[in-house]
Amino acid sequence: MPDGNDKYGTVVYTPESQLRSPVQLLRTMGRDLLHARELGWRLFVRDTSARYRQSILGIFWSFVPPLVTGLVFIILQSKRIVNFGATDIPYPVFAMAGTMLWQLFTESLNGPLASVRGALPLLAKINFPREALILAAFYHILFSLAIKMTLLLGILLLFDIPLTFRLVPALGVIMMLIFLGMGIGLLLTPVSMLYTDISSLLAVAVQLGFFVTPVVYPPPTAFPYSLVTVVNPAGILLTAARDLMAKGALTGSAVPLLLVCLLTVLLLFGAWIVYRVALPLIIERMSS
Repeated sequence: MPDGNDKYGTVVYTPESQLRSPVQLLRTMGRDLLHARELGWRLFVRDTSARYRQSILGIFWSFVPPLVTGLVFIILQSKRIVNFGATDIPYPVFAMAGTMLWQLFTESLNGPLASVRGALPLLAKINFPREALILAAFYHILFSLAIKMTLLLGILLLFDIPLTFRLVPALGVIMMLIFLGMGIGLLLTPVSMLYTDISSLLAVAVQLGFFVTPVVYPPPTAFPYSLVTVVNPAGILLTAARDLMAKGALTGSAVPLLLVCLLTVLLLFGAWIVYRVALPLIIERMSS
């Protein structure tokens, strides 16, 4: 395990697990996170420049998928091809907000894995704070959030929904939705580096999750369909963020939301520890 007690910052590797010294592990994690900020930012700038260098439409592609998905369901609902029932807010706002928030969640889910896979050649050759890869993924998601929020605010204004301070708590819930996705993605990253099945399974789970999460339909209230809302943390956060943005208040009790927020923070922190401890072992195994 890396020993970071040396006052000159020298890292000494020992065969002992980092979990045997939890205090030192937490101290090292905090230090590396702090030192990784600049590298994470540079990785984000490099990847973003490379992504749009050969693209004619550029950031347009950041919101086209949820926009098209939302438009499809708006047309289906308006033509009565499907009937999702009445919504508290205009359905176009409901569907657009839902699909954009869902895409943010899926980007958060895939972000850590994509970032680590993209840096795999570097990981085997250069020793640098692994937290830089997490931060680079986080910066990408914040960039995407800024683009989508701009479009969402335009949609709210188009439907005469005033922009008030209620957007502040909504933004806080959206951040929790991002942290939930990153926590799950971070937890799966070490395993998915060994087995590609995880990436395939994740793609299937995301598609299934879209339909079992109230993205384009109101949360069911009749049992057993109401379980879709009760046991689905992404659904609770997505619904709360949409309600706060469009209505300024939550539809139901705030207790489930607070509980999910607490569990999300614990999940993210636990996933970070797993990532921190498991990644050096996996890199060693893949390099041998």
